[in-house]
Amino acid sequence: MTHTLFEESVAAYALGALDAAETEEFRAHLESCAACRRELAAQQGVVDVLPLAAPQVQAPRSLRRRVLSDVRADAKRASGTIASPRRSGWPGRLPRPALALGAAVLIAAIVVGGIQLSGSGGSPTRVVTAQVSGEHGTAKVAITNGHAHLILHNFSAPPRGKVYEVWFSRKGQKPIPGVLFSVTHSGDSSVDVPGNLHGVDALLVTPEPRGGSSAPTHTPVISATLS
Repeated sequence: MTHTLFEESVAAYALGALDAAETEEFRAHLESCAACRRELAAQQGVVDVLPLAAPQVQAPRSLRRRVLSDVRADAKRASGTIASPRRSGWPGRLPRPALALGAAVLIAAIVVGGIQLSGSGGSPTRVVTAQVSGEHGTAKVAITNGHAHLILHNFSAPPRGKVYEVWFSRKGQKPIPGVLFSVTHSGDSSVDVPGNLHGVDALLVTPEPRGGSSAPTHTPVISATLS
């Protein structure tokens, strides 16, 4: 399998559109390919905030199957090819460029659809990319109806004996403590931040002693400017 084929499959993997065998091959490739890991992180960031852009409704599995089936069919029609029976591996399936295009189009369509849906029952979701300092990983803040949701990927675990704490920062005022959280072994976290963002200029994250602090004791490792 060439690198190009794996690269073209990043969007499909992020959406869960690959089958079990393809998924295992792709995961093995990720271990040795920094370029695909970076592209996946970018795609995954979009996929992660999709549920926050629309009302939370449990979709039936049959709907997901139909959507993915339609994407594959549209991609085949666009490429002018017909998938041949598959014996083993990826070659007999839908061409990678067509599937990758279909997955990318699906991501864009869901984003647009999600924002439109959220507009019917509330404010659209705004996503802010936060600045990370002194740690590795990425952080985004999704804001809907004045409330924040913090999403971390590949982020460093807090130092031993400490936990991360979110702070609400308003100009001319001391930061107000929010919620405590940590990350998974893979460095991911999805944090619902309680409280309203009215008048908040930035969300900050600092490592603090277990149980939290009443005031920051460390410089922020995450800073998200909201205004």
